[in-house]
Amino acid sequence: MNKDAMHKITYGLYILTAKEGDKDNGCIVNTVCQVTSTPNRIAVAVNKENYTHDMIKRTGMFNVSVLTENSKFDTYKHWGFQSGKDVDKVQEISFKRSENGLIYITEETNAFISAKVVSSTDLGTHTLFIADVEDADVLGSDASVTYSFYQKNIKSAPKASDAQKKGFICTICGYIYEGDVLPDDFICPWCKHPASDFQPL
Repeated sequence: MNKDAMHKITYGLYILTAKEGDKDNGCIVNTVCQVTSTPNRIAVAVNKENYTHDMIKRTGMFNVSVLTENSKFDTYKHWGFQSGKDVDKVQEISFKRSENGLIYITEETNAFISAKVVSSTDLGTHTLFIADVEDADVLGSDASVTYSFYQKNIKSAPKASDAQKKGFICTICGYIYEGDVLPDDFICPWCKHPASDFQPL
């Protein structure tokens, strides 16, 4: 089986935000879609390794900020390559709060959606949240970024010095594992994808 076929499916990239008590947090997700229009509901799949996942499980609320083709790699590193357990991700970030009290991102985005969870399904490594859309607005006219566009135009290519090392590179986010053998159960510490998404340098 050629798993690269899965990369041909059209995905967007989004910043998913949540709030619990005084703590704001967020992460990058690539699985958001409208599932019904009446009622207006969306589905979001979130990796259980993300701190944002646990916040949504406990609070039942989230916002989605739709990233654009003008988004920068640093934005993906900020929201996707570090844990909100360890850092305050909203420091020095431009954002506003929607009526539900959660933040949405105002730069490099073209829309936001506020939603309240109505059901969830355990998918093993992820949870699929089904949620009612409670608020939404268009923030700009720039094209929404697709996963393919991100791979071709935004994600940093490995540096020449990296290519000389022995190891494996994550085809999703660019993380480099140094070593002769990549363990079968290895999980990328940045994007949480499995060893099957790595290729030799």
